[in-house]
Amino acid sequence: MRLTRHRRWAVPVVAAAAVGLALTACTGDIANETAADVDCGPYEEYGTFDGAEVTVAGTILDLEADRLNESWADFETCTGISVEYQGSSEFEAQIAVLAEGGNAPDVGIVPQPGLVQRLADGGWLIPASEPVEANVDEFWSEDWKKYGTVDDTFYGAPLMASIKGYVWYSPSEFEEKGYEIPKTLDELKTLSEKIAAEGDHKPWCVGLESGDATGWPGTDWVEDYMLRLHGADVYDQWVTHGIPFNDPQVAEAFDAVGDYLKNPDMVNGGIGDVSTLVTEAFQTAGLPILDGACSLHHQASFYETFWNPEGGDEVKVASDGDVFGFLLPPANADDPLSVTGGGEIVVAFREADEVEAFRAYLSSDTWANNRVSLGGVISANRGLDPENGSSELLVQSIEILQDPETTFRFDGSDLMPGAVGADSFWKGIVAWVGGQSTEQTLDAIEASWPAS
Repeated sequence: MRLTRHRRWAVPVVAAAAVGLALTACTGDIANETAADVDCGPYEEYGTFDGAEVTVAGTILDLEADRLNESWADFETCTGISVEYQGSSEFEAQIAVLAEGGNAPDVGIVPQPGLVQRLADGGWLIPASEPVEANVDEFWSEDWKKYGTVDDTFYGAPLMASIKGYVWYSPSEFEEKGYEIPKTLDELKTLSEKIAAEGDHKPWCVGLESGDATGWPGTDWVEDYMLRLHGADVYDQWVTHGIPFNDPQVAEAFDAVGDYLKNPDMVNGGIGDVSTLVTEAFQTAGLPILDGACSLHHQASFYETFWNPEGGDEVKVASDGDVFGFLLPPANADDPLSVTGGGEIVVAFREADEVEAFRAYLSSDTWANNRVSLGGVISANRGLDPENGSSELLVQSIEILQDPETTFRFDGSDLMPGAVGADSFWKGIVAWVGGQSTEQTLDAIEASWPAS
């Protein structure tokens, strides 16, 4: 599951009004920019389209949406294409309805490969053009390309990325108390038990609340453990239903996670007892680390923005700062580096040269470097200079994604059918941390898997 933010302002959209979809429009002073202020050399390959407009929609909101608009401002100036972006926390729920009614935007920034497949199966998507596919073949791995491919047809290029399996901590606390970064899952368990035994605070702080999507942070825990305990092949079988959801290997991953999430000795530091896991917002759940009320918090690379939610730098995110992150370790110290993560796929609903020119730009190394330089995000685009990452952790994350030795797997719930990945899996996590057994939880999720 990819993060969305609360909207700060909203405008009505005529096309979406029929289905009740409120969208956030993002504008700025960049519209006043003139070609004389911009080096248009990098944009000549896209051509000129004076007066053309491309509408774009996605889940990206607030500061990230402002930066998104800024990332293509020079493209607009040099090509004459006006790009109108509108973000909504309801995008994922409503985009198929809009497409079916003929009211979809020209371009959709889709955070779930499973949703890409649904849109393709509906017959609403335009296959990607040759320039888009050429960029993906040059700058992205085969694994990333397949997330935008349905039944051997390539529909869209990846955009940004995140690494899911970070464990956030306080470097100063680790130094003061002599804690060491764990190199295996067993060492992580030993560290957690040590912190619990000290008795002054709980090891972990956790928040699973996310509105209608409550439970998704728990699915990230399970996905990380599935990949580390059982490897990429079993992970792939799990997310495609090659093995049932109630397979013993899945139960093993759930129980390993349950040693933390269902254990009152392990959670919920600075917040309350185990019951508070489902009421604490994921956005704020890690903050007790700053008060010394917990030591560890499992959340993705994008969580960096939540330490300074207003865009300041009061909390230093660095290996010598207030907080930093280490990757959830492997099962064995000599296991290859394996990470889960997320990202977006850029799909099109309208066939037009200006749409494909825009999509080609978004799939390029030029766009990746422009956007990442603005701060707060990363990409798995291999043409991206890691030094453009806006923090030590993001530079590290880019290097991990670009390393050919890294085993990367997309967020499992985003790959599963919506009835599971965006429904029964989330709900199952809530019931499970509330006391339901692993067997009951997995049986219920398995029963929800679509028959075809």
